[in-house]
Amino acid sequence: MGTHRGEQALATATEGIDILPLEVRHLTFVVGGQVLLDGVSFDLEAGPLACIVGPNGAGKSLLLRLCHGLLRPSAGTVRWARGTLAQQQRAQAMVFQRPVLLRRSAQANVEHALAVRGSERVERRERALAVLENTGLADKAGRDARVLSGGEQQRLALARAWVLQPRVLFLDEPTAHLDPAATRAVEDIISRIDASGTRIVMVSHDLGQVRRLASEVLFMHSGQLVERARAERFLDNPASEAGKAFLEGRLLW
Repeated sequence: MGTHRGEQALATATEGIDILPLEVRHLTFVVGGQVLLDGVSFDLEAGPLACIVGPNGAGKSLLLRLCHGLLRPSAGTVRWARGTLAQQQRAQAMVFQRPVLLRRSAQANVEHALAVRGSERVERRERALAVLENTGLADKAGRDARVLSGGEQQRLALARAWVLQPRVLFLDEPTAHLDPAATRAVEDIISRIDASGTRIVMVSHDLGQVRRLASEVLFMHSGQLVERARAERFLDNPASEAGKAFLEGRLLW
C-alpha cells in the first residue's frame, strides 16, 4: 500500500482532546433476567493494541458496544478521563464485523464521515483521497461501496474510521468473514493505525491474529473478565484454568 499523498496527515492519529484513560467499573448488562455481562472492571490507558478473546457468548462484542456508548449498562459505569460527551464521542470510532456502508461511492462514504464532523469540502476531498490511497483503495474511489468485495468493504470501513483520527478505535472481529489475503490486507491497515497512536481494542476469535497484532489480551468467559495479561504470556501460559481450557479448545461456553 502506498505512502504517498496524505501520509503525513494520517501519521498523527489523533485530533482534539485525549479522552484516555477509560475507567470501567462493575459493568453489568442484563436482558430478560439473563446476566450477559457480570461486574466487569478495568482501566484502559494509552498503549498498543489490545485484543479481547474468549468463547462465543462470553460478552466480548457486548463489552465493546457498552464502552463505545451504543448500549446503556444495567449497572456499573463507563467513564472517560476528560472531555464533554460530544468530545468523547468525536474521539472514538468503531468498526463492525460486517461494515455498514452508505449507498454511494467509496470516496463519498469517507467524505460523508468528514462532513458530519464539519470539515470543509476541499479538506474532505483531500483527506478522503489520502486515506483511500493509504488503504489500497485509491483505484476504487468512484466505485459504489456496495459492489466492493468483502475485504475491500472492510478496508473502506477502516479508512472511514481512520480519516477521523480517533483517539480510541473499537474493532469487532474485523476479519471474521475474510479469506487469508483479505485478512492480511486488513491486518496491515490495523497495524498502521495502531502505530499512528490510536488506542485499538479489538475482539478477535483468531488466536494467530492475536499473536500477530496484540500487545495485551483481555480474556472473557461467561460475562466476566477472567484474565488480563501481556499477549505472549497469555497465549503461552495463561494464569487461569479457564484460559488454559480455552486455548486447548476445551472451553466451549
